[in-house]
Amino acid sequence: MGAAAAGHEDDGLCATVGMAPRFARTIIVVVFGGFFLIAQIHVLMRTLNPLLIAVSCMLMGALLLIQLWYFPSRPRAPERRRGVYLVLGLQVCLVYPPLLVFGQAWVGMPGFLAGSALLVLPQKAAWAAYAAIVASMAVAQAHFSGDYVDIAYTTVSTLITGLIVYGLSRLQELVRQLHDAQRQLAETAVTRERLRFARDLHDLLGYSLSSITLRTELAHKLVLRQPQRARDELEETLRTSRQALADVRTVAHGYRELSLDQECRSVRSVLVAAEVELRMRTDYGDLPARVSTVAATVLREGVTNLLRHSKAENCEITVVEEDGEVAVEIVNDGIDGTLRQSGPRSGSGLHNLSERVQALGGLLTAGADGEGRFRLGVRLPLRQEEHIAPPEHSAAA
Repeated sequence: MGAAAAGHEDDGLCATVGMAPRFARTIIVVVFGGFFLIAQIHVLMRTLNPLLIAVSCMLMGALLLIQLWYFPSRPRAPERRRGVYLVLGLQVCLVYPPLLVFGQAWVGMPGFLAGSALLVLPQKAAWAAYAAIVASMAVAQAHFSGDYVDIAYTTVSTLITGLIVYGLSRLQELVRQLHDAQRQLAETAVTRERLRFARDLHDLLGYSLSSITLRTELAHKLVLRQPQRARDELEETLRTSRQALADVRTVAHGYRELSLDQECRSVRSVLVAAEVELRMRTDYGDLPARVSTVAATVLREGVTNLLRHSKAENCEITVVEEDGEVAVEIVNDGIDGTLRQSGPRSGSGLHNLSERVQALGGLLTAGADGEGRFRLGVRLPLRQEEHIAPPEHSAAA
């Protein structure tokens, strides 16, 4: 069915898009892990002391855990700043004191601190801290070697490392947000498809069931007095029920066009069977498929409401083409207290009609006309290509 199919397609979309956050996370783990591995190799190049190697491994492991699992998920939220500042202070302790022990082998670590500052501090404070960390490494390298090339290398390395840490962490967050947005869009699409199916099913079965009920009651009354007419009504009921079943299947699979001519004949037959005095005037040519479908839907819904919600004895139906529009009007004298305040948004049926009409740039009016009659009117522009987007895959019933 249409809604089910849409659900399966959107589940597939979510599964595909769901790979993106994991892929981004994997990239960050590999890149950050590579930075720390290079730093550990520098430590091994400067000392083979088992104790120092073990200490450096523990310190780098702690820094990596903080960088991967804490800072990327901590936005600049005021209510979280206290905890953020504590962890940032811990990172400062893991970065600067070891410089005194490991020297130049540790100069790559402050770049991660600089990236963390950009991630979690308020914007002005973040860039000030970032600049201070970069400057501090220039001073530290000057203390270690005094060579201008080494100072420039360390300064640029810290600057770039900080930006890489910040950029990749933010990229991971943006990918996650995009993934959430894609999931919400998929869920919205499924909801819209379910609403479309419910709307079309309401429009379709409301009319068909009203017609079946009416003809069945009439056949029940006539079965003894006029058996031939009762048989005719039952045959018409059977035809309507078969058509309703076929229409339900069509609605489930997508867009269905309605014939305005056929709907006019059907409406006339139903109202005559309901013993409603009908005056009907039609004057239109070949209509665009979408306009014809919506006009036919208006007729169907209007007559359904007449049969279900009123005790009308007289009905006037006008379907005419004029001034580049097709106008549909249904007037009946069966108004009661429940319909006096009706408008284009009252009831799910009229609400559905209003949405269909507006989608084609038309206008729907509904309500009492001051003379004890209920009037439903619709005007639809015939030219759709200039201001109406291509139709979405929707059934009309």
